[in-house]
Amino acid sequence: MADSHDGGGRRPLWRRMAGRDPGESHRVATPLELLSDLCFVVAVAQAAAAFHHALAEGHAGSGVLGYAMVFFAIWWAWMNFTWFASAYDTDDAAYRLLIFAQMAGVLILAAGVPAAFQDRHFGLVTLGYVVMRMALVPLWLRAAHGHPEGRSPALRYALGITLVQLGWVVRLVLPDELELVSFGVLAVADLAVPVWAERVRTTAWHPHHIAERYGLFTIIVLGESILAATVAVQAGLERQINTAALLSVAFSGMVIVFAMWWLYFARPAHRLLASGKTAFAWGYGHYFVFSSAAAIGAGLAVNVDYDSNRAHVGALGAGAAVAVPVAVFLASLWLVHVRPHRPRARVRAAYLAGTVAVLATPFTGLPLPLIAAVLIVLVIAGR
Repeated sequence: MADSHDGGGRRPLWRRMAGRDPGESHRVATPLELLSDLCFVVAVAQAAAAFHHALAEGHAGSGVLGYAMVFFAIWWAWMNFTWFASAYDTDDAAYRLLIFAQMAGVLILAAGVPAAFQDRHFGLVTLGYVVMRMALVPLWLRAAHGHPEGRSPALRYALGITLVQLGWVVRLVLPDELELVSFGVLAVADLAVPVWAERVRTTAWHPHHIAERYGLFTIIVLGESILAATVAVQAGLERQINTAALLSVAFSGMVIVFAMWWLYFARPAHRLLASGKTAFAWGYGHYFVFSSAAAIGAGLAVNVDYDSNRAHVGALGAGAAVAVPVAVFLASLWLVHVRPHRPRARVRAAYLAGTVAVLATPFTGLPLPLIAAVLIVLVIAGR
């Protein structure tokens, strides 16, 4: 690919989108991608905060449903941008402006999260999502024009994205009783667009770049959980709750997040991206990795609320608020990272046993310390 600047040091307005070399050396995340991630994490933080309040108020069912729906929009828009950028990033002015439009979309979505959780009003969330997704359409059309070999999949992407976004807009006027059915249909349609587009020709992404981008976003969502837990502990100090209980949440939460990071980065992910089939399963499976990692902070905050008698849940519900997302994280990590690497049988068995053990911890008197202990054992077993 040509340099990002011309000989005079000025950034070109437009450069032919001919495709990046999938074997390019030293390919790393760009400053624009990092800025985009920061915008996405605003939406993640809003979703996690709303999830925390729903759980603390005893509305676990609606909270999980709202969180799953909102996080789908965040994850899917981020994922599609990430894979497109890996294949076609030109870093010219036109490209940057369209990515800025996508960032505006994710901030619109973030602003609509409270209404989506509290009143089931998805208008602003849908608007933000459509802005994010439609910002990719002119980029795919540019790819179709500038990269003849990739013209067919690029046009399919542009058409598929446009049609599905029209469906999301129409969904806003459907009766309330069709809310879940219409969401499921459109989510499946969105997920099917890349499968349909890549049937004619696989887009040439960069394995190392993709692995790094996913790793960075994992760090970001874990960092959001750390922030949420820190704010919760600070609130606990202000409420002057029992010191031992607060230290248990703080220390256990810290160990849990650190161990999750350790487990995620225990094996190099780029080796799993050797084929399109494997890459699809790996990329799609990260919905559960990301969403569960971001939910940990909400669960820890619920435990602080419980210890300060401000949560409308019992000990079992407070423990489950952390145990369930940790178990989902372990199970999804086993599917997308551990099992494909074909580790020793004892490592595979340890993950499965650890998932079951974590789910059992809410029935004990010390769920958070025991979850932390299970994760420490997994870190040691996976070495």
